Amino acid sequence: MLLVIDVGNTNTVIGVYDGEELVHDWRIRTVADHTVDEYGILIYNLYKSSRISSKTVKDVVISCVVPPMINILEPLCVKYFHLKPLVVGPGVKTGMPIFYDNPKEVGADRIVNAVAAYEKYKREMIIVDFGTATTFDYVSKKGEYMGGCIAPGVATSSEALFERAAKLPRIEFSRPKSAIGKDTVSSMQAGIMYGYAGLVDGLVSRMKAETKTDALVIATGGLARVIAPETRTIDMVDEMLTLEGLRIIYMRNTKTEG
Repeated sequence: MLLVIDVGNTNTVIGVYDGEELVHDWRIRTVADHTVDEYGILIYNLYKSSRISSKTVKDVVISCVVPPMINILEPLCVKYFHLKPLVVGPGVKTGMPIFYDNPKEVGADRIVNAVAAYEKYKREMIIVDFGTATTFDYVSKKGEYMGGCIAPGVATSSEALFERAAKLPRIEFSRPKSAIGKDTVSSMQAGIMYGYAGLVDGLVSRMKAETKTDALVIATGGLARVIAPETRTIDMVDEMLTLEGLRIIYMRNTKTEG
């Protein structure tokens, strides 16, 4: 089996593939000051709860946007799985040309998403990934990564509001009844939910206008299913897009290596 790990700034998503089938997935917090053994025990317990033996892991592939976590996960793979992981980054074959001024600046998760989306749909598209930051990435009809934009994530924006406005409470992020709130909580929920949906629609519309295409818009990330229904531009949600991209990139590199 293949263990795939996508490390984000807030959450880490872990999946297990048996061939092309994702058989288990988990979402945990990213804690950069945990030790190798703390993460090792956590992953061991996840496996145990799913009744999968850790001995079935034959390969590991990692996407990481938190550099200190690589210093935890690489030793973890060696110690607990006796494997050297494939880490997505410079030198790893993705099968996708990257038209960015400095390709090394592009987050690994953005390329992984683009690879998975193009492999599935083979057309021009915009991938919207709702994470600590919300990223918008454009892939051409030829399967080229052309660039994109980065906005503050929903939770990031909300936390800034709670911390900087003394009288505003920390609230649950959920769909309000109306865009016109009748109390502080519903007013905040309306501003966050509908305001963010408007941000998504505005950026996607600008990207479509600049590229002169009717690009397919795919949403992924932890809050994708919450935000997508409130937008006019998102066509579909694929929460496991990054994990699938990791599997594809792993296969492309192992085939290349023989």
